[in-house]
Amino acid sequence: MTDTDLELDLEELVSAEDFLTYFDIPFEQTVVHVYRLHILQRFHDYLSKEAKPADDDGLREQYTRLLGKAYGDFVDSDAKTEKALKIYKMQGPQEAFIPLADLFAKG
Repeated sequence: MTDTDLELDLEELVSAEDFLTYFDIPFEQTVVHVYRLHILQRFHDYLSKEAKPADDDGLREQYTRLLGKAYGDFVDSDAKTEKALKIYKMQGPQEAFIPLADLFAKG
């Protein structure tokens, strides 16, 4: 199997800004600065719910559409409302019990 140009290009992208720029999606830096992980997680979630197109043109269109949608989710909303990351999906406070002896154990 040979990597396509799109696959090779995607391997070089490292930030939300890189993805948005590559797919020609206009964005406000202030939104991306605050919600970059949320946007990429939502993009991943959207991709996991759709079948992958067979050709590069279809894949490029799908990525552009879903990344734009993921970015748009955070333009007029916030992380707590959108619940893109696992921490926001948890139900209620999480408790952990650590015995006092473990706090002072050496080793």
